[in-house]
Amino acid sequence: MELRGLETFRAIVEAGGVVRAASRLHRAQSSVTARIRQLEASLGIQLFERDGRSLRLTAAGDVLLQYADRLLGLAEEARTAVRLDSVCGRLRLGAMESVAASRLPGPLAEFHGRYPEVVVELQTAPSRALIARLQAGGLDAAIVGDEVDDARFTSVPLYQEELILVAAAGCPLPHHPKRLNGNTLLVFQGQGCAYRRRFEQWLQTLRVVPSRVLEFGSYHAILAAAAAGVGASLIPRSVLDIYAQQDAVSWAKVPPRVAKLRTLLLMPSTTHSPALTRLVELLRADAAARTAATENRV
Repeated sequence: MELRGLETFRAIVEAGGVVRAASRLHRAQSSVTARIRQLEASLGIQLFERDGRSLRLTAAGDVLLQYADRLLGLAEEARTAVRLDSVCGRLRLGAMESVAASRLPGPLAEFHGRYPEVVVELQTAPSRALIARLQAGGLDAAIVGDEVDDARFTSVPLYQEELILVAAAGCPLPHHPKRLNGNTLLVFQGQGCAYRRRFEQWLQTLRVVPSRVLEFGSYHAILAAAAAGVGASLIPRSVLDIYAQQDAVSWAKVPPRVAKLRTLLLMPSTTHSPALTRLVELLRADAAARTAATENRV
């Protein structure tokens, strides 16, 4: 089993077929097909099965994909580690959608300017999904809102988020959270969101039972729904700060035990990637600058 075969295998999965994978790899379609057949022959298994005009992973192929990500990641890390004079390669960074929208544009732009030879692949998902991807080897680092008690990972505290309660402009709900009883909650989709869990746990202590819970795929969509009077939501203040129609919503602070949540950057303890080290340095500097600015504002 060769790395080139694993690279071809992963390219087919990511591209959704041999033709698009060949275009991405700048190789002939016949070469890609031959490489996969060689990989299947060396393993003695079938990796794909045809579903109409598309390819679908077999159960064995799905297992191999997880190992391929880890093996190729280690190979890239090894290449980078021996090139001590340059910061290059691929960096797979995961982040919560709120952090990606409100915190990362500046630091990532600066990082790209300093280290143009590093390709940063940004993935967004709720905290629990990001942690699962990191544990499976699908990410090099992830910014999450959950602690992880696992010696395999190192955590770096970053941003101190302040969660606030928002609803439509003029709506009294943010200032009287117990009135959320029988009303609509606006939350991020799935159960893996740290902010959603904080919101739901707080309402349980208040003995508030909503009439319904609506899920959204982005915080801007949540804010739009709040502005339209659909319901109320608990969101990071940093997200509201970049919202273009702030006049359309009202907001209020919540108790500190609910409001304060530190985001963390998680990464494998054994990582020796110069690119990741430089990114962590930039993120920590950005977080420190934002903290100082917030303290001065208060």
